[in-house]
Amino acid sequence: MKKNIDLTQGRILGPLMRFTLPIMAALVLQTLYGAVDLLVVGQFASPASVSAVATGSQVLYSLTVIITGLAMGVTILIGQQFGQRKEEEIGNTVGAGICLFAVLSLILTGIMLIMTPVFVRLLKAPPEAFDYTVQYVMICSAGILFIAAYNTLGSIFRGMGDARTPLIAVLIACIANIGLDLLFVAVFKMGAAGAALATILAQACSVILSLLIIRKRGLIFPFSRKQIRFNKTIILRIIKMGAPCALQDLLVSISFLAITAIVNQLGVIASAGVGVAEKLCGFIMLVPSSYTQSMSAYVAQNIGAGLKKRAKKGLYYGMLTSFCFGIIMSYFAFFHGETLSRVFAKDSAVILASAEYLKGYAIDTLLVSFLFCFIGYFNGCGSTTFVMVQGLVGAFGVRIPVSYLMSKAAEVSLFHIALATPCSTVVQIILCLSYFRWKNSKNFTVKTS
Repeated sequence: MKKNIDLTQGRILGPLMRFTLPIMAALVLQTLYGAVDLLVVGQFASPASVSAVATGSQVLYSLTVIITGLAMGVTILIGQQFGQRKEEEIGNTVGAGICLFAVLSLILTGIMLIMTPVFVRLLKAPPEAFDYTVQYVMICSAGILFIAAYNTLGSIFRGMGDARTPLIAVLIACIANIGLDLLFVAVFKMGAAGAALATILAQACSVILSLLIIRKRGLIFPFSRKQIRFNKTIILRIIKMGAPCALQDLLVSISFLAITAIVNQLGVIASAGVGVAEKLCGFIMLVPSSYTQSMSAYVAQNIGAGLKKRAKKGLYYGMLTSFCFGIIMSYFAFFHGETLSRVFAKDSAVILASAEYLKGYAIDTLLVSFLFCFIGYFNGCGSTTFVMVQGLVGAFGVRIPVSYLMSKAAEVSLFHIALATPCSTVVQIILCLSYFRWKNSKNFTVKTS
């Protein structure tokens, strides 16, 4: 029980930060886990392999967001059950979630094994990197089952206020991936294929060892194998809450894939440069992303306990602390982009391209401190349909059109293309603020089922 934080009682800021920081650490490791592929390939392989891993990672990220978005439904449902002190119902939710994600992972694996060449072609991967990209994605797709297992475990424990167990899982994966990447890429010279193989083996190690840790430690709620079944009622509730998040995350990811396709037409240097920048952006965005997850669980617990005012206070604390972190991240992204880019690339042209793109993201780092907390708040309230709508407006109404227009300018600048993201965030914040004020003016009631 010590690892679980009851977010419905006592002070707000202290428990919220104790819950958020392990999530932040887990996201750091998870991003490092994905970035190690690009880091090692960037140091020991060709620019074509760097482009392949960069583009392939975008494809795999689109798959991952489907799983993580749907897993948000599990987090919200368990968080509300935990806040209502209905621990006996959590086991049924866990069992239904396991069945749901097992089937989903098998479907996604089948799709990727058939459609990967089509997806890579749509992304307009540079000709010299096309075969490497297909190879990387095909191999990584074999590990979708492990991605689903990790995210299912994480969603369960975050819903109960336990951010440490997911941290252990991703720590195991990160350590394994670093070692295997160095072995396959640096020693065996396997390039992008070696990085992909290292990724799926590390994922498998993480899931297996995490399950052993959970088995030894035990669970705080009643659970048996009989509860692992297709409970139609619970699965529909998970889908109802998680599907809008999954769809929003998927379509937002597609918008970034569209930007990748736009940039890929500018050549292999631009492609590799933006790929490096996107990996760095993964680290830069860790703070607001961690607040999305922690805020979702925090609000879900308090909504389940009927503490709406406490939920709103948590939102304000989250925005304030997230913005303080955002200032630091923005400074390094804008003024030290070249230094950061050298971590993942050694080609000077790629480094300059990456640094130029990062300057646009530096602005967005400040803005998402507010947006991501709003998203977490609405997720916890169960207003996931609105979260989906505002995400789609930002992605397809602003981000893609602005990126396309910037790419057609007389003098194309990666900085100007990157500005499409903060432009989108501004519009989304306006939508969130308007919805928040409208909901509170109506003194709305939140449905917990």
